[in-house]
Amino acid sequence: MFENISERLQKVVHNIKGYGRISEDNISDILREVRLALLESDVNYTVVKEFTNKVKEKALGVEVQTSLKPSELFLKILKDELLELMGKELVPLVNNKFNIVMLVGLQGSGKTTHVGKLGNLVRKKFKKNPMFIACDVYRPAAIDQLKQIGKELNIYVFSEDIKDVNKIAENGIKYAKDNNYDYVIVDTAGRLHIDETLMQELKTLNSNINPDEILLVIDSMIGQDAVNVIEGFNNELPITGTILTKMDGDTKGGVALSLRHLTKIPIKFVGTSEKLDGIMEFDPSRMVGRILGEGD
Repeated sequence: MFENISERLQKVVHNIKGYGRISEDNISDILREVRLALLESDVNYTVVKEFTNKVKEKALGVEVQTSLKPSELFLKILKDELLELMGKELVPLVNNKFNIVMLVGLQGSGKTTHVGKLGNLVRKKFKKNPMFIACDVYRPAAIDQLKQIGKELNIYVFSEDIKDVNKIAENGIKYAKDNNYDYVIVDTAGRLHIDETLMQELKTLNSNINPDEILLVIDSMIGQDAVNVIEGFNNELPITGTILTKMDGDTKGGVALSLRHLTKIPIKFVGTSEKLDGIMEFDPSRMVGRILGEGD
């Protein structure tokens, strides 16, 4: 995760160590490298332009403290601006006495698997008793897949042999409350945000069950298109956060640097492997530390 961008930015910081001070001339060379590193990692062009302008402005405008070397000063500015870009602080998952979380997204984004990962996480982290509701009634294997995941994790999956997702969800929530389950995670069918009929189904479901969180699951491999997907879903539903999947693959990682800034919606989790514990909270300060080679 972030391997390419991390390597490039660390090289930039290393190169600055040779400078006696930061000037208009050398900052241009430094920022050209930063710009290339970000663009090659698939960070949105507008975000890159805005980011480098801010870094330049701060690097040239700041009074150099005698205790700080130019490289330390630049690193601090770079770190602050990367944090600003990614949302500064971790936005935690809801943890009330009783919780309903709904997962939505495009087909093939990894929604059903991440229902399992979230259930596993809330049980360990919050000591909750999770339950899954199978509301993907369109993909024949979806309910079987969720049941298999539930079996592996020993988490109960509520399903009904009907096509009315609202009825399934309402019955499932009642069942959860009657049987002392306190963290309900609803799996929904994958759909395009431009499919009016299916989006209306989600809107009705949202009105009926009033979830505490609606998490949009996004395959990070789709790169810049992720912004359009988030905006498309968020125009129809009150999305509370995103889960970026496949961050362990060949993805360049730049999408994680663009999303929060462009959509104002926090990244709450990243998928780190295919295993059912392969999920981690998206903590901007830890991510920035990782990018700049400071470890976790």
